[in-house]
Amino acid sequence: MLFDDRLATVLRHRASGGLATRTQYRQLLDLLGQTESGADDRLVAAAFLRLHALAKAIPDRERARIVSDAASRIRMPDLVAQLAEEESDVAASALAGARLSDDEWKQLIPELPVRARGFLRFRRDLPHGAVELLDRLGVSDRGLPQPERCEPVETPAPRPQAKIEKEIPPAGPATRSREGTSIGALVERIEAYTKAREGAQSGGNSQSGSLAEKKAAPYRRAIASFCAGLDSRGRLEIADAAVAPMVVGLDLIAANDGITPRDPFATAFHNRQPVRGAQIDLPGATAVAGSWLIDATPRFDNGDGRFLGYAARLRRPSAESAADRAESAADRIRQLLHELRTPVNAIQGFAEVIQQQLFGATPHEYRALAATIAGDAARMLAGFDELDRLAKLESAAQGVESGECDFSSIVRQQVSQLQNVLSARVAQFAAQLPDKPTLLPVSESEAQMLAWRMLATLASATGAGETLVLQLEANGDLLEMRCDLPGTLAASKNIFSTETRPASGAVSAGIFGAGFALRLALAEARAAGGELVREADRLLLTLPLLTAIEADPSQLREPDRANG
Repeated sequence: MLFDDRLATVLRHRASGGLATRTQYRQLLDLLGQTESGADDRLVAAAFLRLHALAKAIPDRERARIVSDAASRIRMPDLVAQLAEEESDVAASALAGARLSDDEWKQLIPELPVRARGFLRFRRDLPHGAVELLDRLGVSDRGLPQPERCEPVETPAPRPQAKIEKEIPPAGPATRSREGTSIGALVERIEAYTKAREGAQSGGNSQSGSLAEKKAAPYRRAIASFCAGLDSRGRLEIADAAVAPMVVGLDLIAANDGITPRDPFATAFHNRQPVRGAQIDLPGATAVAGSWLIDATPRFDNGDGRFLGYAARLRRPSAESAADRAESAADRIRQLLHELRTPVNAIQGFAEVIQQQLFGATPHEYRALAATIAGDAARMLAGFDELDRLAKLESAAQGVESGECDFSSIVRQQVSQLQNVLSARVAQFAAQLPDKPTLLPVSESEAQMLAWRMLATLASATGAGETLVLQLEANGDLLEMRCDLPGTLAASKNIFSTETRPASGAVSAGIFGAGFALRLALAEARAAGGELVREADRLLLTLPLLTAIEADPSQLREPDRANG
């Protein structure tokens, strides 16, 4: 508690002058830089707010000098992250001396601004894992490469008209004739190089193959992109002249299996939404067959608003693999979430400071408003955590924690909790659960999150008087859980993108609605080796079983007790 007392003592004093401002800034740097995980989060948040306010009153060069003096004592990743987003001098001073562990560096570096990552390349004492991560992110030493050694320019032999030129008085300084001679030599070298290159190309072309192969070359040329128009049914009705004979008439919806959670193009098409970078497959000629990325904008009639189709551009995927693209997208999402968390954390911390009157007495009305703001900030942070988890699961950057749990026991307990909420609407789960344990190879906390995400989402959308039949049974090596969809979800064409929200706040599917919650449950199920799909008006969750229990364990142990 000694550290927390010192931090609270510093925060109780107001910095009223220039010297006091700089002194308190140094104190907060020292205290925050050595903060441990057990410190009071609210005090730490208030200290970050005060540090940010003090920074505005100190010139950046002087602040950089203060940070440089304290940098070797900074061992808190959050403080390094905040200083890295300030002016270049301050960020460079903080990153030049901060002392973090290898794991802390590896977690912090992807979240740093690109400009700040470059400062780390000047350090030679970073852990090996941090250096490898910088190499993977493409952060290299700054500086121009050394120029290649050039051969001295040889002065060409005088031309026949040189004697005449000597008789003409020079129009400028004597050095001008020497400069003109050097420029002429450079021009001659460039001309010689150009002729040699053209000769090599013509010679290569003469040996490139038969006449038939040359004629066929344009048709084998890879098509990197083309523009096209789709009609209201999803058929390509017009395209660039080079590809029109090969693609006009193709049905993109039928070619890509219609609406599924994995088909964002078909989903967006049926919802008349813009499409950005959706992956589709084209059948047909070799030049166009295979994977494409499509960017498309819906078109509507100006008169009656009738849907006309899409104006689209298709392009080949880059050489990087789908896993690399997903990981890159997940990194960008995590960077964005980090940038969003910073102001929300600050708002939440300041609201809690007001609510708890840490800086002095506050009217009750303002305390109530501050409590509301803190609650809203907490819900936003919870939503950010869900977005982060979905990005990591869908990019395979994170899996589910392994372990062992009884899924039927978890479902039974959660259904019992939800019945209390549903009874107020005269609704219920009609649960048919097995008596024997159904063991899954995942940790109990992971299974609880998955089950609650699915059941709470269904319960939140359940209307008055509805009964949802829930069945849980083992089928071979798989555990299957089927549950009726509430009427509001059953009416949705794609339940994984619906924005249905609960009518009351008793049970919530999350701030992003039922569709996002079910998509996150789908990602969790796939990470556990299972699947979550829609079967008509029911939702089916399948998960791999750990083992099949054929008999009561007590019966298996009975002979041992008898022999004993």
